Amino acid sequence: MSKAATSTRVLTTTDEYGNVTLTLNRPVVHNAFDPEMVRALTAALRGIAKDKSIRAVVINGAGKSFCAGADIAHMRQSARFTKKQNFEGASESARMFHALYTLNKPTIAAVHGAVRGGGCGIVAACDIAIATRTATFRLSEVKIGVIPAMISPYVIGAIGERQSRRYMLSGETFDAAEAWRIGLAHDIVEEADLQARVGTMLGQLYSSGPQAVHAIKQLIPKGAHSLIGPGIVNATAKLIASIRATPEAQEGLTAFLEKRKPSWTEPPKSGVAKAKGKGKGKKKS
Repeated sequence: MSKAATSTRVLTTTDEYGNVTLTLNRPVVHNAFDPEMVRALTAALRGIAKDKSIRAVVINGAGKSFCAGADIAHMRQSARFTKKQNFEGASESARMFHALYTLNKPTIAAVHGAVRGGGCGIVAACDIAIATRTATFRLSEVKIGVIPAMISPYVIGAIGERQSRRYMLSGETFDAAEAWRIGLAHDIVEEADLQARVGTMLGQLYSSGPQAVHAIKQLIPKGAHSLIGPGIVNATAKLIASIRATPEAQEGLTAFLEKRKPSWTEPPKSGVAKAKGKGKGKKKS
């Protein structure tokens, strides 16, 4: 397992299967993100997008919390910034969430402790969210007189307009069970089991065709926001027709007929474990 860090704000660990763990690393302030962390996470995500050897991404937090959202001390300084400076700073954060949401690899939020404000945005922007039973969530922006603007597309997409009205307006704290009920978290586990559950999910993702995963990530938002009519019917037919002809799809179909595993499930040449044991990527940085 290799480690790297372009910034101490975000630590990067890559295992032998190409699973990357990005650890938010400001534990003293509950991993609240300042401009340096925003830039570091954005840069890491953009680098991952270009690396064909990477299969999946896990985001977790160092210390007691997953992420407290934006750094309040920095936000307070914004009163002294010009309108242009405030817009530029907000744009950097908006691009970070967008880079996470549109990443061409599957993403897992491994959530523990406190998740506040923009931290909920990170969870919502990930494809899969696994939370410990003791995790707590809060869309807390309204309590300090601001709004969850940049995270709103992702949170609303995850929990829907109705639940967003309640939790964005009230700013109340809710637990992992409620996060699961409203769709922000997919699984709830005991804290001691978080890494193992993430490892199991990484194993599931490793057995999925990498190009198919990317195509599905592009398909879902289009399908979710399209009227069911001739346009989407024609578009989806064209898409599956093109996908079926790809080498990956042909390999998958052939493997199924030959009753063997497709080539993408084989461990890398440097790996020593069997492909089905992908839990190796579950360790934290």
